[in-house]
Amino acid sequence: MSKELQHIDTEHIWHPFTPLLEDKPPFLVKSAEGVYLYTADGKKILDAVSSWWVNIHGHANKKIAEAIYKQAMELEQVIFAGFTHEPAIKLAKSLIEILPGQQRRIFYSDNGSTAVEAALKMAMQYWYNQKKEKRTIVALEGAYHGDTFGAMSTGSRSTFTRPFDHWLFNVEFVSLENPIESFEKIAQGKDVAAFLYEPLVQGTAGMKIYPKELLEQLIQIAKSNDIICIADEVMTGFGRTGKLFASEYCATPPDIICMSKGITGGFIPLGATACNAKIEQAFLSSSRENMFFHGHSYTGNPLACAAANASMEILKAPETLSQINMISEMHKAFMKSLEHHPKIAHIKSLGTILSIEIKTNNEPGYFNNIRDYMYDFFINNDILLRPLGNTIYLLPPYVIEAHEIKYIYSKISELLEQL
Repeated sequence: MSKELQHIDTEHIWHPFTPLLEDKPPFLVKSAEGVYLYTADGKKILDAVSSWWVNIHGHANKKIAEAIYKQAMELEQVIFAGFTHEPAIKLAKSLIEILPGQQRRIFYSDNGSTAVEAALKMAMQYWYNQKKEKRTIVALEGAYHGDTFGAMSTGSRSTFTRPFDHWLFNVEFVSLENPIESFEKIAQGKDVAAFLYEPLVQGTAGMKIYPKELLEQLIQIAKSNDIICIADEVMTGFGRTGKLFASEYCATPPDIICMSKGITGGFIPLGATACNAKIEQAFLSSSRENMFFHGHSYTGNPLACAAANASMEILKAPETLSQINMISEMHKAFMKSLEHHPKIAHIKSLGTILSIEIKTNNEPGYFNNIRDYMYDFFINNDILLRPLGNTIYLLPPYVIEAHEIKYIYSKISELLEQL
């Protein structure tokens, strides 16, 4: 039966970031629990990347599953224009209470890309509603903010965007190598509407971790030039960096915050975009001309909001915060043990994120051919790690145990000795 299913998959399903003529069929997962995936052919795989960074509390968490079941028996979906419901209201209140920067409004969407798309449109319409001509968007080199066209426009140009470059709007990119002077020049010389950034960690760029002091300087430049600051916390939010949000490391909060991934504990897609009172003010009108021109059929879906509410309760529990601290401290100790290893170009950690860039003879980056070798090595050792080119990264579920982390570390060390 599993071979038949895999054949149908190969013939008819289009998997993300995967060649259609991939030489290996995808693993057929039958079930999952905690940090483990169980495949149809009997493999037990440790999910060390939280299934693309979303599954923060482990698979099949009973509290979240029960919350979804209970909600499904009461209300599964309702149009969110002119109607509302308790799960969405409860989630908005919970987010407002923990988000940095006195956020005022929560706009719900479907995923990380749409959360960013909503933020960009919010910032653009903020100026439009005030009849001000400010159109330039500034982002960081190496940025990735999603695959919809607005989000893609604000990401660095690469092989990923090349087929679409002609249709993307222009963005001013600031290099992290020498950003201050560059950003000051752009901020003073152009009508800049917004500054969009991944706070402290550029995920898809290879889990590049940069100093909080640098980000604070960039935010200060933006604020002093009346530029809206948008923090893309899609990956870094909900405890990933050791704090609930990476923006908490900076003294100056953003005006808009984008969230997704871990928000529902990895159960159901949900995006959320928060804004402060400054942004809200430009939309406070009874006129339909000034309302926010954006929406989704599944905006504020009750099942997703119920899952997120349960996930939030787990996240704020003392035992979860203790687990996050345990993972963070273990990463720091392991990083220190490898900081002078001859096979490592860079190694950094922040909270539950560990990033190891491997030295190779080829150009570093996403298409470095060492990636497939490393992926296969870890899969053969029953660990799911999905290297970004020559960079290995760990973002484990918070329920992982110390002995499981040590097992991953031991296999990383083993790999380094083989390279």
